[in-house]
Amino acid sequence: MKIAVISDTHLREPDSRLTEIFNEHLADADLLIHCGDLVSFSVWQFFCQHPNFYAALGNCDDWKLSDQLRPLESLSFQGLRIGIAHGWGSRSQVSRNVANSFSPDFDLLCYGHTHIQDWSVVNGIQMLNPGSLTSPRDSKPPSVAILEVAKNMNLSCSFIPVD
Repeated sequence: MKIAVISDTHLREPDSRLTEIFNEHLADADLLIHCGDLVSFSVWQFFCQHPNFYAALGNCDDWKLSDQLRPLESLSFQGLRIGIAHGWGSRSQVSRNVANSFSPDFDLLCYGHTHIQDWSVVNGIQMLNPGSLTSPRDSKPPSVAILEVAKNMNLSCSFIPVD
């Protein structure tokens, strides 16, 4: 199973670059997750073309999105329990803040906000921050995270540069 995770697109409208990224890296994923700061309703609508698209509300999202998205989202997908949040607080505490907001029975927690890639374990839960699709805050390029889920539910993560 392939899961594509993105965050912090910070776009007012879908553009040709977003369409290219979608077609190349996201469209064929079994599940597409956005960890908040889509920013606009039209960008959210663009991602809704994916049949298994889930997202959390970010702090920079248009007020119209608060009718569609929640700050904390959870789902079970093919036996994998996944939590999604944007995140909050100081950069050094965001992953811990998110981990503390979900019960310990999750397999994966996806978050954003920091614009910095993270693949770590907090409180025994696998954490993933895909970085920012448009404006990373570290020395890495804009990115998409691709998770491969093995039949035994082992997760492997690759950060794919999209600049």
